[in-house]
Amino acid sequence: MADTKKVEDKLERKKIKRTARKKAAPKAKRTTPRGEKKKKVKKLVRGVSKR
Repeated sequence: MADTKKVEDKLERKKIKRTARKKAAPKAKRTTPRGEKKKKVKKLVRGVSKR
C-alpha cells in the first residue's frame, strides 16, 4: 500500500491508494478455510436454562 500519511486531501489519498492496489500483485488463494484458528464455542445443553 502506498504511503499516504502526508497527503491531506481525502479524494487525492483515495486515488493514490486505488492505483497502488491495482498495481499490486494479486493475493494467493487461501490454503485453509477462513476462521479456522478461531476458538470454538461449545454449544450449551438444551433444557432448563440456568437462572
